Amino acid sequence: MTKTQVPVAIDVEAELEKIAKRYNAAGGVGINVLNLIGGQAENLLERLPAKVRQQLEATTVRALSHAMTAAHKSRGAVPDQASWLNSAVSAAMGAAGGAGGLPTALAELPVTTTLLLRVIEGVAVEYDFDPELESVRFDCVQVFSAAGPLSDDDGADLAFLTTRLALSGKAVQAIIHKVAPRLAVVMGQKLAAQTVPVLGAVAGAATNYAYTSYYQNMAHVHFGLRKLAIEADVRPEDLNKRLIVKMRSLKIV
Repeated sequence: MTKTQVPVAIDVEAELEKIAKRYNAAGGVGINVLNLIGGQAENLLERLPAKVRQQLEATTVRALSHAMTAAHKSRGAVPDQASWLNSAVSAAMGAAGGAGGLPTALAELPVTTTLLLRVIEGVAVEYDFDPELESVRFDCVQVFSAAGPLSDDDGADLAFLTTRLALSGKAVQAIIHKVAPRLAVVMGQKLAAQTVPVLGAVAGAATNYAYTSYYQNMAHVHFGLRKLAIEADVRPEDLNKRLIVKMRSLKIV
């Protein structure tokens, strides 16, 4: 006779502390990149030509549209990789993009965006979410709403964790255009960092390493909260508020 299994009680506060620490760790590499290139995040965009700045959002929309298709299709051919390998591949791509200055960095942008989205999808799978589901793929794109590793963000705005879009025929373009403006700023900083004179390939490798590490950690925050909300039967919006309180108590924000 088998005993009835009693569900294990979830320590929500302990789980939130782990997620808060993961959030805090996300931006650490970005500081090292800024130190490497000797700049500040807020003036990186000024290094880009005006024409590039004006077209940045449209370029980001195209990169995201391509990434959503390519990242998903690649799942059938290439399995999810270890985080260190993702970072290594991304760094190599960034080095190649930075070696040729702005033209090669722009050409590398959609490829890096695809890799980042694929890495985010891999994290979703770790938390038992199925990227075959359209809603999960939208969640993956939504992770890009988080400020990038070179951005000055105090972490108080975590609205991206609970934003939802109604699924419809236009939902794909809706979420891309919703995320693109903020991601355009983030990717603009990356492009500018890659065009730093002399450093070139080194800055490209460092920025890509930072971006891969950052979005991978943010995906853990995003899907960690999603899973916790399901298992603890707590509304995502309430967990979001409790996470902010937890981060403040830990002096993360």
